[in-house]
Amino acid sequence: MIDRYTRPEMGKLWSEETKYQTWLEVEILACEAWAELGKIPREAVAEIRQKARIDIARILEIESKIRHDVVAFTTQLAEVIGPASKYVHMGLTSNDIVDTAQNVRMVRAADLLLKGAKRVLAILRRMALDYKHTVMIGRTHGIHAEPITFGLKCLLWREEFRRHADRLRRARDIMRVGKLSGVVGTFSQSKPEVEEYVCRQLGLKPAPIATQVVQRDRHAEYMATLAIVGAGIERIATEIRHLQRTEVREAAEPFGKGQKGSSAMPHKRNPEICERLTGQARILRANALAALENVTLWHERDISHSSVERVIIPDSTILLDYMLDRLAWVLDGLHVDARRMRENLESTRGVIFSQPVMLALIQKGLTREDAYAIVQRAAMKTWDGKKTFKQNLLADREGRRYLASRAIDRLMRVENYLGEIETFYRRCGLA
Repeated sequence: MIDRYTRPEMGKLWSEETKYQTWLEVEILACEAWAELGKIPREAVAEIRQKARIDIARILEIESKIRHDVVAFTTQLAEVIGPASKYVHMGLTSNDIVDTAQNVRMVRAADLLLKGAKRVLAILRRMALDYKHTVMIGRTHGIHAEPITFGLKCLLWREEFRRHADRLRRARDIMRVGKLSGVVGTFSQSKPEVEEYVCRQLGLKPAPIATQVVQRDRHAEYMATLAIVGAGIERIATEIRHLQRTEVREAAEPFGKGQKGSSAMPHKRNPEICERLTGQARILRANALAALENVTLWHERDISHSSVERVIIPDSTILLDYMLDRLAWVLDGLHVDARRMRENLESTRGVIFSQPVMLALIQKGLTREDAYAIVQRAAMKTWDGKKTFKQNLLADREGRRYLASRAIDRLMRVENYLGEIETFYRRCGLA
């Protein structure tokens, strides 16, 4: 399906062009660091920076013959830089470049995801305030429970997304490390000062200790965070799907003019985007599992993780960016039917007030078990018949001994359930 997904920054971040440009950035910074230490002539660094350019087609041509992407990259640079290229990659191994550059992109990806999360947060804030007093039925196990407001539901979503934003910040920080410590991480041919300089220039921190690679527990935590945020999106999308069901019809995702819901049934108005989001969350979870499998590598490094990460990291960050964009679109245009919410709340003819009636009976001196039995009898007759809960209570021989009609009316007011709304808004910073 064609979508107006208007944020190409994430896709560009994971393009081949950006990959090689980031590799080049790391290589040139390493040369600058060596020049600061007096190991490379400064004029050579200036020449490298001036002449270095990326030719992806040529890199791929070389790689097809030598079967090594980083060597193909440095060979292509040597072709365009000339003699000064002998200083490029000095004292480094492939993963000094690959891991550091990948982490740069993962940090930048987290920044884009945070933008998407903040957009969702802003919409949820507005919804929580707009629907603060829009009464609806709360449901447990899918069954009517007690009254809430749609604003409370939105406030709950907002609070969860605040945690998601915090998780993304932590994931960003866990990946904000670089590594230029050589083939087994001992600085045998490099220097800590080179690593520190490069990381500082890239906005990273040196990994306190590494092997040939940055350890993959970091990547697993990052990917698990994306999966958790995806699960949060799925939770909201699932709720909207339920609220859009024909029997409920309390809320519905936007449905544009000319949009079609079914090839066979013109009446259909389906929660198509929300269904899509619930399915896509499964991909994020699967990719998080693959990232966990990547944690265990042989000794100081193998490359079993590499082929996996080339798929799961771009795919998951791009997918979550898309999901955040689509969730924002759904929420911003969500159709909320307050009248239908009230109709559904009243449709069970008063059984939702069973708890305050039971507590009132207990206050009259009954045991909890006896009070429960009286209220349950009346409630079950209401479910199975046409009389209201109040009528069945008054028709019950024991019930009418303890509760008068006016007392029942006072107990069966929706307003009784909403007295602490301000408490939740105050706790969530929206009072």
